Amino acid sequence: MAVLLTALVAFGPVSTDLYLPSVPAMVDAFDTTVSRAQLTLSVFMAGFAVGMLLYGPLTDRFGRRPVLIGGVLVYLAASLACLLAQSIDGLIAARFFQAVGACCGPVIGRAVVRDVYDRSEAARMLSLMASAMALAPALAPIVGGWLFTLFGWRANFVLLVLFGVGVLVATWLLLGETNRHKDRGATRPGRVLETYRCLLRSRAFLGYALVVSFGFAGLFSFISGSSFVIIDVLGVDPARFGFAFMVVIAGYILGASTGGRLAGRLGLDRLILAGTVVAVGAGGGAAVLAWADIQSLAALLPFMSAYFFAVAWIIPLGTAGAMGPFPRTAGAVSSLLGFIQMTVGATAGYLVGALHDGTTRTLTTIMALMGVCALTAVVALVRRTPAPTPGEAPRDVPRGEPRKPASAE
Repeated sequence: MAVLLTALVAFGPVSTDLYLPSVPAMVDAFDTTVSRAQLTLSVFMAGFAVGMLLYGPLTDRFGRRPVLIGGVLVYLAASLACLLAQSIDGLIAARFFQAVGACCGPVIGRAVVRDVYDRSEAARMLSLMASAMALAPALAPIVGGWLFTLFGWRANFVLLVLFGVGVLVATWLLLGETNRHKDRGATRPGRVLETYRCLLRSRAFLGYALVVSFGFAGLFSFISGSSFVIIDVLGVDPARFGFAFMVVIAGYILGASTGGRLAGRLGLDRLILAGTVVAVGAGGGAAVLAWADIQSLAALLPFMSAYFFAVAWIIPLGTAGAMGPFPRTAGAVSSLLGFIQMTVGATAGYLVGALHDGTTRTLTTIMALMGVCALTAVVALVRRTPAPTPGEAPRDVPRGEPRKPASAE
């Protein structure tokens, strides 16, 4: 189960990081601009955001397994369209639908974790998944750089098609249905809107969601801008880009491997606060050097590694905090959380491309700003939310009519 869930959550990192080394070459291949080539990343996040609003209610109504299989099929069709794209506009459109299919993985994967584990165990499982999942962004740019050097940028999408086929087969063979509280009214528009409205009025959900979203936005800012900064600005060869990227991912792996163990001792909120403080310091330090016109790998990668270390605490622990109080609407909670996360991330990624000035200043400044926003959300919302007392029943959002007893159903 853990291996399959990790593969599901890895849909996003694999689909973005694999072709990062070839993004600058797409500018020449399609005779386009840096900002337009970067849209293939930002539009992917936008598609993720849109898809996440759909999958949660669908899985609450029909179950996790059938909806997941449908989403993977959409991913496969869109990946083939990316492979065959003849223009940058066609690639951008295909990437949007590829994201709509890909986002079924993290949405349903998180919901399955909530179905199977309690709050503390969910935090531990999400951290373990994050640690294992870090291998995807660590290895994907290296593999992508080799594929690009040997066969060109389209080879990356061939591998994504094969990845989708593997996940589809594994899901079909290994994943049983975990939703034991199917809600026939979960897809009613009125019910969906009411559920989302109640979640947005919850200080607990909103606080954790914003922390996760700003933390992810800082991470995605680096992902979307790293190829232009490291390859074009700092002069690293595309085939070696992945090794520079791995230095940063090493911080994420270390953070993810320690976060789950420390959460049980120190508590989620303390670790999340510590993570945001580290993110502010790392992003701020890199920005100071960038504005001092110190442009080098040594002035960038250590700070980025520390930033990713902090985000590896913020995202899984914040996700567990956001989903813990709402066991009966885990799909909808995962959807709204993902929508907010991807919308903020796509916005930050777009700004990195649109404001790119040929230096490291834009990237590091936006990452520092996202760290400050995450810290503000912790102080203003998360730290002011009363913790549940021992034995207190989990909170939940309204579900309309009371459920019938199991015997009546």
